Amino acid sequence: MLEPLRQGLPPLNLAAASDAASCALHARYEAVREARQFTRATLDQWHMGDRFDDVCLVVSELVTNALRHALPSGAPRPSTPEPPVRLHLMRWTGRLVCAVRDPSDDSPVTRDPEDLSDDCSAESGRGLFLVDSFSDSWGWHPLAGALSGKVVWALFRHPSTADRPAPGL
Repeated sequence: MLEPLRQGLPPLNLAAASDAASCALHARYEAVREARQFTRATLDQWHMGDRFDDVCLVVSELVTNALRHALPSGAPRPSTPEPPVRLHLMRWTGRLVCAVRDPSDDSPVTRDPEDLSDDCSAESGRGLFLVDSFSDSWGWHPLAGALSGKVVWALFRHPSTADRPAPGL
């Protein structure tokens, strides 16, 4: 079990975000594909398509983990019309945060990288290792107030638009 992690995530004023977008995801297999499509469209709109591969891999892992571990198949589904998982993408100058909210209060569980290398045929268990490898930092925190559950986030640093070369150069 991981203690709530906030280190590596600079204080973020949500009101000061340059851009923000979010998408509700229903508990179904197509949700991961929908999250990738939403991420592609959002990053293209923000002229950040060059970051799609890394961001999309991390989004896929975070959404998969939320659907697989935060919504166990035997657990009763909430009767509210609100989908149980939500993907948030937020951009500030120099950084992008992907955050996935789910209804579980359980902390994310990481596996020891050495355990992963011992079992090359394992079909799961590498998600948070990949999130750690492809993002600049990641963590999670429990929700408070009227919302229950947690948010698992990943931060990507990126140059500001002014620092990037013009397309085609």
